[in-house]
Amino acid sequence: MSEAHPEFVRIAPDVKLGQRVRLNAFVNLYGCTIGDDAMIGTFVEIQRDVTIGPRCRIQSHTFICSGVTLEADVFVGHGVMFINDRHPTIAATLAGSWQLERTTVKRGASIGSGALIFGGITIGEGATIGAGAVVLKDVPAGATVAGVPARMLQKRA
Repeated sequence: MSEAHPEFVRIAPDVKLGQRVRLNAFVNLYGCTIGDDAMIGTFVEIQRDVTIGPRCRIQSHTFICSGVTLEADVFVGHGVMFINDRHPTIAATLAGSWQLERTTVKRGASIGSGALIFGGITIGEGATIGAGAVVLKDVPAGATVAGVPARMLQKRA
């Protein structure tokens, strides 16, 4: 762990930390797995049932909710928000009918600051998500998307 003071980092006992993971102050981790050589920035929360692959870099003020998988070498910019439910209601939660929508971010993808990533999608290998984008559907490998809602700007061959 980094030089952050332990009283400013909350790591639940069920967290699996890889080797040489760097955690900055005011991080909240529970029920997740963090791969080797990952870096987690200040004011980041990572919930249970999240997997962060090796060498990922998660910048400050990011929220990664249950059901998200980041494969190896993924970059997540500042203030990125992941969502795992497109239609949240108290009634569904209380009735136990709430459905988790899983999200996968493939190897080497990059997500710009302030992006909003909806649940139930896959961001392809090496894809780039522009800052502030609202990603509502799958992004192909090598694609660059931006805007609200996110639209394809280019795709590498």
